[in-house]
Amino acid sequence: MLTLYRLLLPLAFSLFSLVLHAEAIDGGEVIADILARGEASVTAYDPARSLATASEFSALYFDRFENLELDLALKDSNLKNELEILFGALNGGAMRGVPKAQLEASWQELKGKLALAQTLYAASERASGGGAFLKALTILLREGVEAMLVVGALAAYLRRAGAADRVWVIYAGVATAIPLSLLTGWAVNDFLQSTGAPLAVVEGVTMLAACAVLFYVSCWMFAKREAKRWEEWIARQMDAALSKGSLLALSGAACLAVYREGAETVLFYQALALQSPGQELFLCAGLGVAALLLVAFFFLMRHAALRLPFKLFFGVTSALLYGLAVIFLGQAIVELQAAGWIASIYLPGFPHINWLGIAPTAQSLGAQAALLLLPLGWWIIVGVKK
Repeated sequence: MLTLYRLLLPLAFSLFSLVLHAEAIDGGEVIADILARGEASVTAYDPARSLATASEFSALYFDRFENLELDLALKDSNLKNELEILFGALNGGAMRGVPKAQLEASWQELKGKLALAQTLYAASERASGGGAFLKALTILLREGVEAMLVVGALAAYLRRAGAADRVWVIYAGVATAIPLSLLTGWAVNDFLQSTGAPLAVVEGVTMLAACAVLFYVSCWMFAKREAKRWEEWIARQMDAALSKGSLLALSGAACLAVYREGAETVLFYQALALQSPGQELFLCAGLGVAALLLVAFFFLMRHAALRLPFKLFFGVTSALLYGLAVIFLGQAIVELQAAGWIASIYLPGFPHINWLGIAPTAQSLGAQAALLLLPLGWWIIVGVKK
């Protein structure tokens, strides 16, 4: 427990020092500008010269919308995610030079969601102390649980593997991620925004890297789920594997999971502090209570994991990490689509479930389906060889 406190306390103190670097944004004014410029761009759209429209919507996303993205997420995270998807779809359509009627339909859908966001800003009031406390509590719990699942599962895995003395590598990954998260929070406000570098790209690339590492670790753990196989593997190469590549992969998975959630948490707290002037005590209280709940959750996970049957523990842990890899992949594709790095084919009417990383675009669904089908392909190949 002392190790976890040493990791969480610096984060708690640093979060509020970073808040001083944030600047307030008039969300209503930003949305009004996006609506006016977007309407003019769609009216002037010509499929034969579509690059100008694509460039304008790319600028509207990076220069305008991304500045209020975190603030809007505090008001309505689902609406923020829907707007990201629609921006990516509209920009992707313009890049492909779709017919004007199709682009206008995409704009009308985006326009309707922007109007909802504008209504939120028109009705927003200064947060009360209780509201600030609950938001601060919810942010860290929401972002922290996902990272804690990865960290807790990896730490329990090493203990069940007979390598409890090497759990420190997991905490080393966490300890590396925390200053990186704080540095990213500073960079986004003081450097990335001034240079125009897109936050969506940073988030997307980080989630892709986390997806790759989690996928590797989950497959590696699943292959060792049989106790007999595990004992044979331990006898042959425990020292070699757990001291080189495998330990590096485990530490990397913990680092990337905490970094991804930690950087987002820093940015959310900056936005929340701007919404709650004079409520710093309530914000600190919410952060502190959430940290205590996460520590309790971690030890509950550890207690349960050490008592599960060997095969069940390895199967559940590998499935959990694999599921998180699929979620991260879907969320990464959406971020990179919003940034214009990946084409976007929007699927109207398809459900959007953000916490599962499910978005109504052909590319994100296709990538997740491919990742889900990989184990089936592996089993078929193994079966043919036998």
